[in-house]
Amino acid sequence: MTADLLSLLPLSALTADTPPPDIPAGRLVPAALLGIAVLVVLIVRFKLHPFLSLTLGALTVGAVAGVPMADVVDSYSKGFGSTAAGVGILIALGAMFGKLLADSGGADEIVDTIIGRSGTRSLPWAMAAVGAIIGLPMFFEIGLVLLMPVIFLVARRSQQSVVRVGIPALAGLSAMHGLVPPHPGPLVAIDALKANLGVTLGFGILVAIPTIAIAGPWFARLAGRWVDVPAPDLFEARESDNGPRPSFGITMLTVLTPVVLMMGKALADILADKGTAARTVLDFLGTPLVALLIAVILAMFTLGRGAGMGVKQVSSSLESSLGPIAGIILIVAAGGGFKQTLVDTGIGQLVADWIAGSGLSVLLLAWLVAVLIRLATGSATVATVTASGILAPLAAGMSTNGVSLMVLAIGAGSVFFSHVNDAGFWLVKEYFGLKVGQTIKTWSVMETILSVTGLVLVLLLNLVV
Repeated sequence: MTADLLSLLPLSALTADTPPPDIPAGRLVPAALLGIAVLVVLIVRFKLHPFLSLTLGALTVGAVAGVPMADVVDSYSKGFGSTAAGVGILIALGAMFGKLLADSGGADEIVDTIIGRSGTRSLPWAMAAVGAIIGLPMFFEIGLVLLMPVIFLVARRSQQSVVRVGIPALAGLSAMHGLVPPHPGPLVAIDALKANLGVTLGFGILVAIPTIAIAGPWFARLAGRWVDVPAPDLFEARESDNGPRPSFGITMLTVLTPVVLMMGKALADILADKGTAARTVLDFLGTPLVALLIAVILAMFTLGRGAGMGVKQVSSSLESSLGPIAGIILIVAAGGGFKQTLVDTGIGQLVADWIAGSGLSVLLLAWLVAVLIRLATGSATVATVTASGILAPLAAGMSTNGVSLMVLAIGAGSVFFSHVNDAGFWLVKEYFGLKVGQTIKTWSVMETILSVTGLVLVLLLNLVV
């Protein structure tokens, strides 16, 4: 992977409609650094919304590089529009699906079934499975809020530390968020790097399973000794819900439907000849938009009507899912605009040329770039979209497997060492009732183990695929 990187940089590496302006490196490098610095300072120091910060950061890059501002606006708008079209629809469909899963009681059914069949010793593994399954269709913050009552209830019933029970669930949730589409971060990286979604999904699951085991149940043994705290009194009295729920089998079938369809497309691309009926059908059904649309429609019947929800209730659930994710769509689209500005000014090509002569592993560098932006901004999504934009020119000449592994390397780097500038850090701290130091020893270290383990597994996969 590190050898002959110049072969990865064809003329088509830049996605701009016209060649980038001939701007000297002495101007491009400060432009990129200042643009990223503006982005970081606005988010961290002034607490400005990442959508505005990414927009201003993109304009700063173009202005400092000396590109006409009209061209900068055109580049940003093109990137914003293409990302919103390619990813925004998927985020909206994913939110609808997750909301139906929660409102119907399907998520509770998954949790209750898995926990009910687990003994004391296997509880951490069961909680990791719950976190991963819940995390597959849901955004991190939604999954976290949904899991907290379960974590506290299980910790109280088993008389174990909330850290011992909670860390595995959080590891499962976070791994899905960083490594497995259809989450916003992986989807944006897939879109920016033109990766194959089915291959990335398959590799992501392969990497996520051992990563969750190491950062979750195994690390929880140590974390539970370092920080031994009982479950807080939050959610102690849960309201009884005697309404019907969809069965565990039906719920799992519905949750896994989009995954199976996308994996089917990936297998068809490998095993079936072009033009055959089977490949044509599977390619259509496995397209992310179609797969998620089918999942939402299926969930309206299997989850919504299966839980006794009427037409108005199902409609209300779908409608209420869109408001909370408007900001996420804007951030992701603005990240696409920032990426396109980096590409059109020639900064992405400059970085790619530097990497080609440096001898560094592309996958290691992708991880390091995401780590640095993650540490600076606290946002896994911002880290993913920015790193993808910087490294996009390299992806054009890489193999299908190589591009998918780059997506996973960026995703692994994007979850590195969550600390005080990350909203997830404070959510975990407040819910678990921990001090800042205790949160760092548990949650932050868990995220770091997850990130490093993910990178190691990606590098090992790169040796055999």
